[in-house]
Amino acid sequence: MRKRGLPMASFRARTSREPGRTVIRLAGECDLAARERLTGTLLAAVDGAPVVVVDLAAVEFLDSTGIHALVAAHQRARAADGRLYLVNATGSVAALLELTGVGDLLRHPADGAGS
Repeated sequence: MRKRGLPMASFRARTSREPGRTVIRLAGECDLAARERLTGTLLAAVDGAPVVVVDLAAVEFLDSTGIHALVAAHQRARAADGRLYLVNATGSVAALLELTGVGDLLRHPADGAGS
């Protein structure tokens, strides 16, 4: 819960297209307030590219809403024979991804297997 008077962290998503893939750089908080924008951004990316890489380096907070959006986009990508990968998660975001198994599910092949 936020303390009164503190500004809420914003959510930002920057998408860039590269040959054969789309890269989405997320920043801020991936939570209920960002649900529609996050889900829309992810689904549009997987509908438009065979490989989507989601960079989480600047994500400060991720909750079950964010996890759901990532898994839904992964499922959509797989249904179209595409892939969605996560990179650069740190701190509590990385811990949550590992705890839920989503980190392993969406690990980029360049990151290797295992912890």
